[in-house]
Amino acid sequence: MVTWLGALSRTRDAIAGALRRVLRLERPDPAAFEELEETLLRADVAPRLAAEWTEQIRDAYRGLRVSPMEMLSEMLARRLRTAEVHWAREERPLTVLVVGVNGCGKTTTCAKLARLVRAEGLRPLLGAGDTFRAAGSEQLRIWAARVPCDVVVGATGADAAAVAYDALDAAIARGADVMVFDTAGRMHTRTPLMEELRKVRRALAKRLPRAPEETWIVLDAALGRNALSQARAFHEAVPLTGVILSKLDGSSKAGFVYSIADELGLPILFAGLGEGPEDLTPFDPHSFSRALLGLDETL
Repeated sequence: MVTWLGALSRTRDAIAGALRRVLRLERPDPAAFEELEETLLRADVAPRLAAEWTEQIRDAYRGLRVSPMEMLSEMLARRLRTAEVHWAREERPLTVLVVGVNGCGKTTTCAKLARLVRAEGLRPLLGAGDTFRAAGSEQLRIWAARVPCDVVVGATGADAAAVAYDALDAAIARGADVMVFDTAGRMHTRTPLMEELRKVRRALAKRLPRAPEETWIVLDAALGRNALSQARAFHEAVPLTGVILSKLDGSSKAGFVYSIADELGLPILFAGLGEGPEDLTPFDPHSFSRALLGLDETL
């Protein structure tokens, strides 16, 4: 199983050398702080945040009583928002709509979410709303067999909203605890496709007025801050309740994670640390920040 330390190696390698040089100084050095700000920017930390953090660290050197690296880790962790997901709800099934652009790892993430539900002794059901691609529905069917769990798949070209209705109807009839509905990957700039998402939401609410309780977006961590524009567009079309980070192990721009809370106000719920079925894990801001700085390895 991939660890936080392993998953963040590319981002850490990009910034760790400069960070350590700066944070091990016995006294402030203006050039070193300038380098620190530049390294944060290279890791896709937003310019305003990078400047703010650098200034906070500069101020903290006066009367500092703890390790600068430990101080930075705690400061970074406090800037992240997360929330614990409770799969077991009094009113069943919990309905989760999963959205994102093409290639972000959405379908695989849906299957891994179902696996987490199973691990808690609950019964998941997957809905395959990617009716544009036969391969997408087939991929989810294969994953469902591995979990294992029930899956509802529509015919290629079928109305995604109708498939969503049928999937939730099946989840209710079969006594599922959680229904995770995978939507087609779409460009966030395409208005007709975003309108289809709204139709899917309306179909779910028609079958069960409180559905969907959760709408989560999968963001490809390798895209860095470019993923934020995607999230903003989806948030306007279908109000999001949380973020899942995919492909964190392949990103050198993981600093953008700090902008999710700062600019979107959304909690990060899960992170994909690797490609294995067990590598989707609840997001831990302290583990993330410590691994980003290499605090859990021999320095």
